[in-house]
Amino acid sequence: MSPTNATPPSERTRVRRVAQRGRYDRETLHAIVDAAYVCHVAFADEHGVHCIPTACWREGDHLYIHGSNGSRMLKLATHGAQICVTITHLDGLVLARSAFHHSMNYRSAVIYGVFDIVEGAAKAAALDTFVEKIAPGRSREVRPGDINELAATTVLRVAIDEAAAKIRTGGPRDDEADMTREVWAGVLPLAMRPRTPIIDAAPSGTPDYVRQWHEIASANAAV
Repeated sequence: MSPTNATPPSERTRVRRVAQRGRYDRETLHAIVDAAYVCHVAFADEHGVHCIPTACWREGDHLYIHGSNGSRMLKLATHGAQICVTITHLDGLVLARSAFHHSMNYRSAVIYGVFDIVEGAAKAAALDTFVEKIAPGRSREVRPGDINELAATTVLRVAIDEAAAKIRTGGPRDDEADMTREVWAGVLPLAMRPRTPIIDAAPSGTPDYVRQWHEIASANAAV
């Protein structure tokens, strides 16, 4: 069975609008999560519905978030509140021959569920994984969180089980009647790219992960 036609894990994850763009396979979902540094977590409390941006990372089949113990969102999540996590990558603006058919190319994921609390040694290990996502090798260089810092931090994870991805690629899809219109049509690509590192301190020289970041930034600037 192809990923596009795979069965959604639940009715609320079923992609209904332009259903052929829906994807439910783990490989696609994991790739979208791995490409993200930020997700949005939606939840409801007695004051209404909220949607909060927060840093995220993946380990195995779970998406992780962290924050202060005083966070309203994290407090609710630790008590079993239903949440919805979303991630979106915008890959391009699609300019069609008609205003109606303008679109965007994107990769998005929606995850439903309940967060679990990560505690003890697993909490410290999860935070190390987050640092490694940002800069591979850095968790072995910096001072780890101390007892007080770890105690003040909540780490949560949600299984990437009840989830769906939706992806659009390609150019404009105009009506046949508009194909002869003399107007520019195509895609304006977009991407998040590294830029030149800003040095605050480098007492032991430049680590490999910063050097690699700078090389990518320089290559992008030259294009």
